Formats: sequence, C-alpha cells, structure tokens
Amino acid sequence: RFTVLEPGAGRGWLGRDLLRAASGEFARALRYLHRDDNPAARHAAEEALAPWLETDQARFASEQEALEPFTGAVISNELFDALPAQPWRWNGAEWLREVLTEEGPAWIPGDPGEAGAWFAAQAEGGLEPGDGSVWAEGLPALVRDVTAPLEAGLFLAIDYGGSAARLLAKGADLRRFLGHAVDGRWWESPGEADLTADVDFTRLGSVLERAGCPAGPTCSLSHWIREHAPLADWEARWRALGPAERAARLENLLQLTLPERMGERFQVLEAWKR
Repeated sequence: RFTVLEPGAGRGWLGRDLLRAASGEFARALRYLHRDDNPAARHAAEEALAPWLETDQARFASEQEALEPFTGAVISNELFDALPAQPWRWNGAEWLREVLTEEGPAWIPGDPGEAGAWFAAQAEGGLEPGDGSVWAEGLPALVRDVTAPLEAGLFLAIDYGGSAARLLAKGADLRRFLGHAVDGRWWESPGEADLTADVDFTRLGSVLERAGCPAGPTCSLSHWIREHAPLADWEARWRALGPAERAARLENLLQLTLPERMGERFQVLEAWKR
C-alpha cells in the first residue's frame, strides 16, 4: 500500500487529480488521506473525492486523529504560508515587530528571541537596516505532526517563499489576497481576505532534518514540473479533449511551466525519510 497524506487539503482537488492520474498496480495500491477540518473545505472535498470515498481509496482524517504509520508521501500545497506569522524588522540598532493599533499597523521594539538569533545567523554579510522577515512559531510542531506517521517515503512542500537570506534582504512581510489581487495591506478586510507569509525554506529544511527527513535544495514549481511530469501522457489525453477545454488546459500548463509566469512564484522542497 502507498498512502498519500495531504495536510491542509482544502477542496480535495489535488487528491482528486492524483487518484485520477494513477493507473495499474500503483492505482490499486494508492490510498489518499484528506486532512483539513475546515467544514467548507470538507464539504467541497466530499464532492471532489466521491468516487474514491465510495471505494475506500480516499478517506477523511481529522487533524486530531493519530494516524497509523505508513509508507508513501506527505504532500503539502500552500500549507506553510498560511501559518500565523509575526513580521520582524531590523532598524540598525534593535528589532521591531509589526503590530496593529487603533491607528493602523505600527512597528514597535520587541525581543524576537529565537527568531532574532536565526535571522542574525542567516543574514549574508550581517544584518543591515531594513532587513526583516516573518517568523512562524508553530512551524516545528506542525512539521513533527505531519511527518510522524511517515515511516518511509517522500515529503513534498509546494509554497511561496525563498531562502532565509533572500527573505531577510527583501524585508519579507505579510500579504493579503482579496479576490484575484494581492497587496501588503494585511490589516484591511478582516475575515474576507486570505493572509499569507513567505515560507522560509531554509528553516523548513532545518526543521525537516530534525524530524528525520533530510531535504534537498528547492527549485521552482515550473522547473519541477518540466523535470518530473509525464508530459507525453498529458499530451495524449489533451489531444482527445474538445477545442475549448484544450485551450484552457494549455493555458494552465503554460502558467505552470513558462518562466516569469505563475510556476516560477512557487518553490518546491523534497525531503525523504528512509
């Protein structure tokens, strides 16, 4: 049996696509675990995964469930950028943390503790005024939780972000996604917008190493797809579609694989437990 666990699985579309694409002996061995306690996400996933829920190839796992050990993969798609994160900024003399006041966002002095030591160690050439990044306090606990049942196999993370040094140099902060627009006005539209933060892949790799899953270097999603995707099989299926769906699928492929398009904004990190 090959089990795929997807924490933060949302509407279940990735699981649906994995189960659709599997064939032969692998399809018979594949089991998919959808892990997301959001009621709206689960309701949507019930529809997306319906054919495989009926055959027990897919099932829902609550975030509190202690999973049996398995061989397979843990796949996270935009999971870590949604963790609660605190922005920090170095002004040349002390660390400032971003807070929300009655007048709006403000930077006030604070003690970053472990975060400050990490930032200082990762800054290439030392810290400079304006350097800053975000710190997700819950990252180690989440990584331990989702990797614990994986006895052997792949951990795959797909997310926005970059190296610790790169994020520090650009002064990484929170972002607001509202509709199809993105900006840094995270304090506006509470409850109506998605708030995200760049993932520090250097730190994620370090945490994975401590969890027994040594990680390799990151690459862009577009590079990963070009290297690993069975595009010849994709083309054969694509040619069998009608004109309108062919055009839509081709646009999706171009968005994910061409330089300067969406696939370049995402990073992929592979880690293995053996």
